[in-house]
Amino acid sequence: MTGFNRIALAGLLLSLAILSAQDTAYAWPHQTDGGTLAERFPAPEGYHREPFNDETTRWLRGLPLKPGVPPVRFFDGRRKPNDVHLAVVDIDVGQRDLQQCADAVMRLRAEYLWSQQRRNEIAFNFTSGDKARWSDWAEGQRPRINGNKVSWSSRAAANASYPIFRRYLNTVFTYAGSYSLAKELKKVADPGRILPGDVFIIGGFPGHAVIVLDVVANAAGERLFLLGQSYMPAQDFHVLKNLKRGDGWYPASAEGTLKTPEWTFSYSDLKRFENR
Repeated sequence: MTGFNRIALAGLLLSLAILSAQDTAYAWPHQTDGGTLAERFPAPEGYHREPFNDETTRWLRGLPLKPGVPPVRFFDGRRKPNDVHLAVVDIDVGQRDLQQCADAVMRLRAEYLWSQQRRNEIAFNFTSGDKARWSDWAEGQRPRINGNKVSWSSRAAANASYPIFRRYLNTVFTYAGSYSLAKELKKVADPGRILPGDVFIIGGFPGHAVIVLDVVANAAGERLFLLGQSYMPAQDFHVLKNLKRGDGWYPASAEGTLKTPEWTFSYSDLKRFENR
């Protein structure tokens, strides 16, 4: 084999390895022709992407998007009437009214841990406060719900496949929500130092949650961030517009009010997963 052919073969193998890594990073069926979050949302002039150098940031920046700006659709196929988005993430919403706001945040967190082979860390609290661990579900444990009481027993064969994982998540979405997730997350002491993967959340019935998808900064250290959400009823997960700026970037701040198209938060509502 000539030197040129060896270089060409090495390049082909590297390309295949990169494609394979991308496929494993996002386990759900998705297209690859809509670009990634980072490709579609360059940093505004004067800003640069913060080199946080962690897997959470890389994973969120690589999220696959649907081509163009398709309408957001509800779980039953109906079109969302109000236009609040700049892009739709190419991740399924399911066929039931389950994957709403906090559920979409939990879905992304669980999918990230799945992709990193940190699957024993996948666990969320039901509204009752009871812990639902993926590791128990994979071993065949299933919950029995009686009012506010939850008990787990072995009622299925052990199965740690991805389709079974999705069934586990649907159960989490049924019995957890913004109220339980807000209690699980830890408060961010300085919202001005916001990170990808942080969550603005108000727990309630209803409450709401949006997740920080990316962060950029300028030479003065001022940060802007992108937000993603699902909503009620369950709908496509989408990148939010900032109606004031006309793009998707929101200014970080240590205090004050954060107004998104469908909910108003305080910057003090910013929370973070425990091991983030």
